[in-house]
Amino acid sequence: MIIWQFTSLWNDFLFAVFLTGPQSWPATVMLNNIAGAQATPYSQQMAAAILASIPTMLIYVLLGRFFMRGLMAGALKG
Repeated sequence: MIIWQFTSLWNDFLFAVFLTGPQSWPATVMLNNIAGAQATPYSQQMAAAILASIPTMLIYVLLGRFFMRGLMAGALKG
């Protein structure tokens, strides 16, 4: 449950754009704002995307065994 909730909050885009201000925007909104109108700095976008994905990757690595345990518990018959 923690993994899904963290991922949902970390990647929330539409709610953040329409209902919050720039001080509380999540990483996905900031990644969208990096894209330029005329020129797209691909190296900056890639670096920002990697940095933005690090917390989610750490959560999955650290709590992945609990995630798999929950999936397997729900898959058992009996």
